Amino acid sequence: MTAHHDMIQGRVHKYGDNIDTDVIIPARYCTAFTERELAPHCLEDLDLDFVKKVQPGDIIVAGRNFGCGSSRENAPIAIKGAGVSCVIAKSFARIFYRNSINIGLPILESDEAVDDAMPGDQLAVDLANGTVKNVTQSKSYQVPPFPDIIQQIIKLGGMVEFSKRRIAERKGGLRPSSTDNT
Repeated sequence: MTAHHDMIQGRVHKYGDNIDTDVIIPARYCTAFTERELAPHCLEDLDLDFVKKVQPGDIIVAGRNFGCGSSRENAPIAIKGAGVSCVIAKSFARIFYRNSINIGLPILESDEAVDDAMPGDQLAVDLANGTVKNVTQSKSYQVPPFPDIIQQIIKLGGMVEFSKRRIAERKGGLRPSSTDNT
């Protein structure tokens, strides 16, 4: 339902292996680069009802090689814009992984969490501790937590805000983000 600091809670929307960026956001919409323009078309070629049923904070769970295909940055922007708080997959295409972190979309790898999750299950994700809890099934999974710097990038909503913060700190305008508990 919501993302608070390092805690994310939401319902599962489950998909299979090799969900490519063309399915995440079809090429015909790739003239757009804003969440508002891309979100209504997120996953529409795979699941036409996805944008109707997704609620803010929900979590996409998928198999191997999520985000493969083109390197388009529009794909994670569309997912984030649709209100998805996190993607948990068995593995991610590397460029999609990097693009997701750059815009502050947390993505986690866990075979077990993916295998067990059922559509509609409620998950609670603790990014700081690297735990995924399937609240519906009362099961917990450990995932490698992000390094501190990536946690800061996600917390600030992506590289742009992170970079602005770093520049402001260097100018002496802000206290260092390592002590930032916002």
